[in-house]
Amino acid sequence: MKTITDEKLIDDVLSRGVEAVYPTKENLKNKLMSGERIKLYCGFDPTGPFLHIGHGNQLRKMVQFQKLGHEVIFLIGDFTAMIGDPTDKAAARKQLTAKEVKCNLSGWKKQAASILDFGGANPVKIKYNSKWLGKLKFADVLELSSKFTVQRMMERDMFEKRAAEGKPIFLHEFMYPLMQGYDSVAMDVDLEIGGNDQTFNMLAGRDLMKEMKKKEKAVLALKLLVDPTGKKMGKTEGNMITLVDSPEDIFGKVMSWSDQMIALGFEICTDVPMKEIEEMTKQMKEGANPRDFKMKLAHEIVRLYKGKDDADQAQKNFISIFQKKEEPEVVESLKVESKNLIDILVEANLVSSNSEAKRVIREGGVKVNEQAVTDINYSLTSGTHLIQKGKRHFIRVIIG
Repeated sequence: MKTITDEKLIDDVLSRGVEAVYPTKENLKNKLMSGERIKLYCGFDPTGPFLHIGHGNQLRKMVQFQKLGHEVIFLIGDFTAMIGDPTDKAAARKQLTAKEVKCNLSGWKKQAASILDFGGANPVKIKYNSKWLGKLKFADVLELSSKFTVQRMMERDMFEKRAAEGKPIFLHEFMYPLMQGYDSVAMDVDLEIGGNDQTFNMLAGRDLMKEMKKKEKAVLALKLLVDPTGKKMGKTEGNMITLVDSPEDIFGKVMSWSDQMIALGFEICTDVPMKEIEEMTKQMKEGANPRDFKMKLAHEIVRLYKGKDDADQAQKNFISIFQKKEEPEVVESLKVESKNLIDILVEANLVSSNSEAKRVIREGGVKVNEQAVTDINYSLTSGTHLIQKGKRHFIRVIIG
């Protein structure tokens, strides 16, 4: 397949949202400009059932290479997920069973397909690293482990910190970068893409490729969506935006981001031209209200993942709820038999359990007809009632 060698497009691929390129940006650019078709991949461990916006940013970078005509692999780390990546962890991850991993990844292809093109003339390929990692014998593992030293593994920040604090570092955690590195060897790739928190693991693969294939593998480390303290947005931090979230939830979560995240959000989560982002940043420094730009950011992100109509409606609902303090124009109605507030919250899927319902009520997170309710034994009367949980969740219940 013929590749596209447009210098402007290639510069954008190698610059926008990119933290670092190994060995150098110039080296990779020259290869892409030469017209050579390269094989690249990005790996994702199914440690949860949903792909999130952080994954989405990496998937969108893969799409850029796909459109340039290169061979792109969506690697599902079904084997490595059972071990657990120790990156940025103060303690070892809980190891998952094969059954848990299989359950987590059941909906992944459908979610990824909202961004990646698995068909057409240049389809993205799906691979699973259990295909090769699950076949390695103990002698093979010993041979691979001989390529690394304990000192090399201890260069990882989280291992250094744990050692200084006297916290355990388990041997299987040392094996993770080795396994991720072997993914590159097994697929014989030219390039690996990943978040900058994966740089150590990706460079481990670069070392293995040199040792075992005598081949120079490039690494593209992407910027992560982080808050002002440096914490990345994700399921561990509890502020994850998943690809299956509703347009209203995505819009509301983006609006809850700090103002300092606006420019970075535009750069890595949207296709808004960098010149426009720089101009917006300049205007905010000169006193423009960041809320207006954050509104544009939220709309743009929802549009990319859900479409323009949903983005328009989500923005309209947000303005109605938060700026005008009104209920959204479209509120789902539900007929219920029970008058008990806890039962209604569970039946309406506003909470996952009775215990969560009690907690939310006690904390003042539930309103009935715009009045806060804190009594866990509260019962409604017959008729129609508007129930609100938190800031963004509404349901109209009909009793009797």
